[in-house]
Amino acid sequence: MTVAALTLEPSDRAMLDALAAQEDAMVARAVGWCAINSGSRNLAGLETMAEALAGAMSALGEVERIALAETQEVAADGTIRPLRTGDALRLRVRPAAPVQIALTGHYDTVYPAETRFREVVTRDDGALHGPGIADMKGGISVMLAALAAFETHPAARDLGYTVLLSPDEETGSLASAPLLAELGASAHVGLTYEPALADGTLVSGRKGSGNFHIRVTGRAAHAGRDFASGRNAILAAARIAQALGALNGRREGVTVNVARIDGGAPLNMVPDIAVLRFNARLPDVAAEAWLMAGIAEAMSEGHGDGLAIELHGGITRAPKPFVPAQQQLFEAVRETGALIGQHLAWAPSGGVCEGNNLFAAGLPGIDTLGVRGGDIHSDREYAWAESFVERAQLSALLLAKLADGTIDGPAIRAALNS
Repeated sequence: MTVAALTLEPSDRAMLDALAAQEDAMVARAVGWCAINSGSRNLAGLETMAEALAGAMSALGEVERIALAETQEVAADGTIRPLRTGDALRLRVRPAAPVQIALTGHYDTVYPAETRFREVVTRDDGALHGPGIADMKGGISVMLAALAAFETHPAARDLGYTVLLSPDEETGSLASAPLLAELGASAHVGLTYEPALADGTLVSGRKGSGNFHIRVTGRAAHAGRDFASGRNAILAAARIAQALGALNGRREGVTVNVARIDGGAPLNMVPDIAVLRFNARLPDVAAEAWLMAGIAEAMSEGHGDGLAIELHGGITRAPKPFVPAQQQLFEAVRETGALIGQHLAWAPSGGVCEGNNLFAAGLPGIDTLGVRGGDIHSDREYAWAESFVERAQLSALLLAKLADGTIDGPAIRAALNS
């Protein structure tokens, strides 16, 4: 039995009432954070954001700043360059407690330093409209408020937790992946603060995802005097792109999105460099071998005399299927929400997040506990202000029920890994 009968105790009510009075503070904190541009490549902005977050987290305990190892990227000119990112932030509270929870989030956004989308405004319908308000500075504000409220609960002594905030989720969590794997292996339940859908729907199963870069090297030549001796890298990349696109529809649930071809040359020169970039999604681990074989087949379309083709990247997030242990956890979350008048549903998504990483390490989890909102990754991004209290209360009550054993986190993890 992983979930006992759920009831709302007086200590729960006191904690929830305290959160009900904090809407303005939670929203204002998130709005202030959104004014800091922390695009994944904006190192100065990430540093400013990390300082602000560390200050907020320090109310709960000592915050570690963890420098992440450099990764690599294929630049537009085909060179392999080191890629730096910001620091991860980690907070550990009661690491010896019998129940351990992992709470994760990311403080990078998709909006670059030069974006004009810079501040939060309130729309005519009352929604908050701004960069990162849903994904996921609003979610981080909710997380920290829930933890602060939970610390006042008498059951808190029986539950420990680790908060990990990463600076590179929007680019695939390449640098923070080892920390996520370590965390996933050491906790019983994971809580991640990606935004829920606008109506509060949670994401159940997720596809896996990978980002790929194919570097094509040809031979430059004068387009008039010596055209025949040139080897056109752009044409080879285009042939590969066509073949990659043709993979769609051949296996259920697998999609390949050809996103970009970098390279080219002056119009009187045969181009000798091209970098083809694409993303792939897959529904299950079994599809990975098929996908990689399809990519290799597509790459063969670019081969030719004087052409060199290299594949970089790969699958960085494994699928997160909605297995029985996950279903048990979701039912517990639904029952917890019902205690406070929240009627929660869930649906699968093709999107990916840190929840994929945690699940791959054997950790069951809910990864859409952030605010209700929508249109993320666009200049229409929004969140509903009233959802800050709703979602903070849901998380705080979940923590209380995990702490007192009403929701048996260790048993749910054991069920996932049995």
